[in-house]
Amino acid sequence: MSVIRSTGVIVVTGAARGMGRACVDRLRDQADHVLAVDLKAPDIEGTEGIACDVADPEAVARVADRARALGSFRALVHAAGISPTMADARRVFEVDLLGTQLLLDAFEPLVDAGSSAACFASSAAYQMTLLGPDPEADALVEEQLAEDFLDRAAAHFDDSGLAYAWAKRGVIRAAARAAVTWGHRGGRVNSLSPGLMDTGMGRQEFEAQPMMQVMLDNTPLGRLGRAEEVAALVAFLVSDDASFISGIDILIDGGGLEGLRALAGGAV
Repeated sequence: MSVIRSTGVIVVTGAARGMGRACVDRLRDQADHVLAVDLKAPDIEGTEGIACDVADPEAVARVADRARALGSFRALVHAAGISPTMADARRVFEVDLLGTQLLLDAFEPLVDAGSSAACFASSAAYQMTLLGPDPEADALVEEQLAEDFLDRAAAHFDDSGLAYAWAKRGVIRAAARAAVTWGHRGGRVNSLSPGLMDTGMGRQEFEAQPMMQVMLDNTPLGRLGRAEEVAALVAFLVSDDASFISGIDILIDGGGLEGLRALAGGAV
């Protein structure tokens, strides 16, 4: 079992349900304090609940301040996000990409040797590459702190599904960049990209998007992933067992991307 030093503070966003809640359950006995963060403060035994919209810089700063007040910062598990059926393209970019950057920046001053972060991206960030390159979008998702970023993102994408995929591509890039700045302080940052998951959000997308069944039909392992499987990966990434792993993304999708590649004839 991956072990985190049992001192300090672990922060989990999106903690109320789904994969975030599974991460809380996996990690809450492995630190002095666990901050469970969601839009409404979660009431989870053994944790301190905090309400936070991750797209609100002041709210994010308050979470970081609370973590600082409790002790040494051990880990940020950023699972909060919204899916394509939950909002328009602008809000998807605001929450999923800008929110990630705000958290990474807010927690960077707390980083010391052994601190780490695991940011949730998505297999969609890989799947959209099957549609071909989009250099303009690739450049756009590197500029999430620009004043006009959300306006430009909303203008470029009129489809929330594509916006979600590109926002998650941006998350992978943001985590990789943070691995450099956090690394200079002795910390690590990685991201992970879940595929089709048996969660409330996943089921909502499944009902709304027929393509999800095609994806499941072409997932080599032939099933949905479980939140507990993702939590196990997160527990490893933020543990001392992963002490030399930083700046990477791990795809956890049951082989789904390769299944879609095979469906497309292996041409891309």
